[in-house]
Amino acid sequence: MADGSTIIARNEDAKSAWPKHFTVHPHDEAANTEFKSSDNQFTMPLPPVRGKYTATPEWTTEFGLFEEDGINEYGVAMSATESAYTNNRVLGYDPLVENGIGEEAMVTVTLPYIKSAREGVKYLGAIIEKYGTNETNGILFSDANEVWYMETAGGHQWVAQRIPDDSYAVVSNQLSIQEVDFEDPENFMFKADLKQFVAMHHLNPNPTSFNFRNIFGLNDLSDEYYNTPRVWEGQRILNPEITQSPVSHDLPFIRKASRLIQIEDVQQILSSHYEGTPYNPVGTGSEAEKHRFRPISLPATQESHILQIKPNQPIEVGGIHWLAMGVAAQSVYVPFFAGMSETPEMYHHGAKVYTADSAYWVFKLASVLTDAHYKEFVKELNTTRSKVNIQMRNQLHDFEQRALELSDTTALEELLNQAGNEISATAIQAFQALSANLITKSTDLSPLYYQHNEEL
Repeated sequence: MADGSTIIARNEDAKSAWPKHFTVHPHDEAANTEFKSSDNQFTMPLPPVRGKYTATPEWTTEFGLFEEDGINEYGVAMSATESAYTNNRVLGYDPLVENGIGEEAMVTVTLPYIKSAREGVKYLGAIIEKYGTNETNGILFSDANEVWYMETAGGHQWVAQRIPDDSYAVVSNQLSIQEVDFEDPENFMFKADLKQFVAMHHLNPNPTSFNFRNIFGLNDLSDEYYNTPRVWEGQRILNPEITQSPVSHDLPFIRKASRLIQIEDVQQILSSHYEGTPYNPVGTGSEAEKHRFRPISLPATQESHILQIKPNQPIEVGGIHWLAMGVAAQSVYVPFFAGMSETPEMYHHGAKVYTADSAYWVFKLASVLTDAHYKEFVKELNTTRSKVNIQMRNQLHDFEQRALELSDTTALEELLNQAGNEISATAIQAFQALSANLITKSTDLSPLYYQHNEEL
């Protein structure tokens, strides 16, 4: 990052209407000592001391918690998961474990208990080895010094790679780690017998190397429509000078950007629907081109987050949880300080059916109204987003400066809570006003509208 921050970020996708909440779990030294999933009954003991952390749980616990992302009091950020797939050849020797750990539990049983990104990889890796996992996933960890990307495969296999300080990685629902260097513990971690497992079962199609993607992944035709083009788009934004095919199976996992990366660049990637290319679903390409590839930002996005940890600042102030509810391309990333003790009230509301008191539904409503008359309303939506982003930036900078001058922990916490309330109110009120205006304008856009002849 341009300011020396570490960044991990991801879109969480499920259904077009599936609300998320946003919460802060307090530090607890008498926390529950057992976790049991309401999804698949995965069960494991927990340490008695639970660190404070932010999270974005589902509106319902019926299918599990799905806390997904957050920053803890120890200065560690985690995002889980990027869903991926293991090939059948591997699954034949190490099948998925039905009651093993899955996405819905990973943040809850890991993030409150780790004190570095590197420790996070080891901690989760040990869980996967002991209990197994019921799905294939990619997991992100970061702290002020390091960013790690971890992938699971089969029921018990895993590997993780440190993203170099001067580089980035874009991943999209496929195993992505390529060459694994087993002699480089500074940059790679893995299950102790991973190499032996592959050799024992003759799983490596090219024994002269150890390409995790090629050994464990699918790498099939669906990647060319669903996954690979999104990687291409992220790399196109950060490296516009490089010409690549959006259906190439050889896009690199790690790249150096052609410029210093800003928060806005990350927001652009997560919000992308191939603007400036023929593949934009609302662009000027042919009908075949416009529907050829799955966009990064789409109606099924529940929330999009960017977890930023700034250097040389206490985590309370230097940790920023940027959160866009709903469709990132039609929402805004509201920044929250990791040191807050509570989130605004509207982030605690929202169920499957629309209600006006929910932050998720405030942003989702503006999105739905825009989609109904996209060409007529998208300019007003984007104007609102631009104005709100500028206002929130100004507010964030002001609160940051004030926070860095405080030494009293109680006063700091109160100020950061105030920041969360005021900055989010800027976005929510602007989108409420936008929706009111779009509803009013929609009254003239009915297909039953009859233009009266004013001469009669």
